[in-house]
Amino acid sequence: MAPLTVVALVVSSALATTGLTGVPIAIVVVAAILMLFVVGYLAMARHIPNAGAFYAYVAHGLGRPFGVGTAWVALATYTAFQLCCYGGFSAAIAAPLARQYLDLDLPWYVLAFAALIIVGFLAANEVKMSERVLVVLVLAETILVLAYTIAIMLIPGFAFDFAALSISNLVGPGAAAGTLVVIGMTAFAGVEQSAVYIEESKNPKRTIPVATYTTIFTIGLLYVLSSWVQISAGGPAIIERAGREGPDLFFNLAAVTLGQAVLVVGTVLLGTSLFAAMLAFGNAVARYIYALGREGVLPRLFGRATRKGAPRNAALAQTAVAFGVLTLYAIAGWDPLVQLFYWGSTSGGLGVLLLITATSMAVICYFARGSHGESLWRRLIAPVLASVVLLFVSYLAIDNLATLFGVHPGTGPARIVPIAVLVIFSGGVVWGLILRTIRPAVYQGIGRGTHSDATSSLSTILAERTAR
Repeated sequence: MAPLTVVALVVSSALATTGLTGVPIAIVVVAAILMLFVVGYLAMARHIPNAGAFYAYVAHGLGRPFGVGTAWVALATYTAFQLCCYGGFSAAIAAPLARQYLDLDLPWYVLAFAALIIVGFLAANEVKMSERVLVVLVLAETILVLAYTIAIMLIPGFAFDFAALSISNLVGPGAAAGTLVVIGMTAFAGVEQSAVYIEESKNPKRTIPVATYTTIFTIGLLYVLSSWVQISAGGPAIIERAGREGPDLFFNLAAVTLGQAVLVVGTVLLGTSLFAAMLAFGNAVARYIYALGREGVLPRLFGRATRKGAPRNAALAQTAVAFGVLTLYAIAGWDPLVQLFYWGSTSGGLGVLLLITATSMAVICYFARGSHGESLWRRLIAPVLASVVLLFVSYLAIDNLATLFGVHPGTGPARIVPIAVLVIFSGGVVWGLILRTIRPAVYQGIGRGTHSDATSSLSTILAERTAR
């Protein structure tokens, strides 16, 4: 998770885009939806430990071809999220700081490539190295968000605006309300990644559920409080200020009581927040590539791990893809903030929503063939309720794409993104069907992880390491 990115960037964008002040209640609703979704998600994870997560669960629940299609969409989704962070980090944070404090006028892509090298190195090594970096960065930005939120509450005359918590904000005029819920869903993107690390966890049956539920609860509480405080402090002018000030809105409000130094500290930690997101999404992409390579869905080369269990080849592959896309943007002269950061994050948010929805339905189908010792609540009731709600939210997202992207209906990314998602998913399904014909052994192993016919697996490597 990247708390400061959400509090400073997502909240201001939601206010400016929708014109509604119901961000806090939208976050409450989304947190509740996710709490419901992960009941079945984690139940399935206990029986299918696989670094591919969504890919493996859909393959087991809805069929192998759909699993491959899901894997391709997951790769595109998390790649979009990671790439958007490079645009935001380099153009909005690193470049301005370099000009102001180092008197260096560096192109955004130079700083993006520098970040890419660091992220690529960390992602190519065992998760423990990335973990140490992420713990420090996320802890620092979380403390800052809390400190700045408290500082805003100390502004003379501050009072909570309880209208922001009214459910009526989610049934507002036209498409805006639906868009608000979708943006709230985007704010939680990443919480589902816990299952990606299930093969590298020492005690996954305990660690993964505790990490997931704790993250949703604590991060949701933080988002609700910080967004509510911003809206309350801004008063009637908050919508106009959000459009004019953007991410600086949060920092400017805190500066009233803490002084202008908060802008510098906040900007620096916003940069580290984006860096943390790059690293987290890079790790997720690498593990999806690894899972597919291990099972032969992608070349086996990507399914090899180091002696310490790091999916190095997969990490290098995703780094190469990121390098190619950033190079394309640099040569074409495309806007790194609008066409990379904003469009990329919105596309990623839509992708995660669709992945979660498909996985929720896969959970129902999987447990319909056997209870596997799970309670009725975990295997049926919670997954069905989650699927119904997620299908409705997905409909809202697709119906409101133009509003989400800030373009006219049927133009630009509002037209291209859904077509691209459909093409990518269909391509994966077709490849799965081709594998059934030309490589039946590989096809049978789709989504089976360590139980597939693989030349090497992360679990085997870790077991050998433990034995030594």
